[in-house]
Amino acid sequence: MVFDLKNHIRSVAGWPEPHVVFRDICSLLEDRIVFRKLIDLFVHRYVTADIDAVVGIDARGFIIGAPLAYELNAGFIPLRKKGKLPGETISEAYSLEYGQAEIEVQTAWLRKGHKVILVDDLIATGGTMVAAVKLLKRIGVDILEASAIID
Repeated sequence: MVFDLKNHIRSVAGWPEPHVVFRDICSLLEDRIVFRKLIDLFVHRYVTADIDAVVGIDARGFIIGAPLAYELNAGFIPLRKKGKLPGETISEAYSLEYGQAEIEVQTAWLRKGHKVILVDDLIATGGTMVAAVKLLKRIGVDILEASAIID
């Protein structure tokens, strides 16, 4: 039997704005077997990758990124919404389906040449992922792959 993640993703029309169809991954996370299979899919994809860290995009990218980093024996770096991280940070602005936003990362650990995998829950317009890539490239990080559950 083939495991299909689509069967475990709920679509919510009209939230948070009338023209948006929100993809709810809570249904993937609630069931321990489905959640484990989700993380295992990512682990199996990257188990042989030589990486320093998994970079997760605020906030649902943290849910996938942290256990993935743990399983890959790598660090975990959060990219947060602007104003949520202490210390020295750099930020990048981007457009959402329904507005503008900015993400940032602390500059204390990531360095030029670090190898990372970038993770988020979904790609809607691609703005968040593109901003994350730009942000990491400004540091000189080598992004091996940008990944998401939903495209």
